[in-house]
Amino acid sequence: MARVKSGTTTHRRHRKILRLARGYRGGNSKLFRPANEAVMKALRHAYVDRRRRKRDFRALWIQRINAAARQEGMSYSRLISGLHRAGVGVNRKMLAELAIRDRKAFVAIVARAREALARP
Repeated sequence: MARVKSGTTTHRRHRKILRLARGYRGGNSKLFRPANEAVMKALRHAYVDRRRRKRDFRALWIQRINAAARQEGMSYSRLISGLHRAGVGVNRKMLAELAIRDRKAFVAIVARAREALARP
């Protein structure tokens, strides 16, 4: 049986990793083993951080809503509770945008939440 050499396969695999490692510092962009370790770590961080981004943005929106609600004399938790009671289905992203860009609309939403909380 003939001997099978895997030179072309290995070369292709190495080239693929080194292409992903382009721009890394030092041997991490030139040598296969450190480049492979750096690329694996970078891809792992990219995967995790795509999920973390969603958490970070939600936390940012909540902070912005809380700051704007407190300027209107209401805490974040009471605002959200009032919106749920009033049946206002505005998500946190849109509430944060309204708090920044359209203050009158945000004040109107806070008023709706306040009315809903006042009702028994």
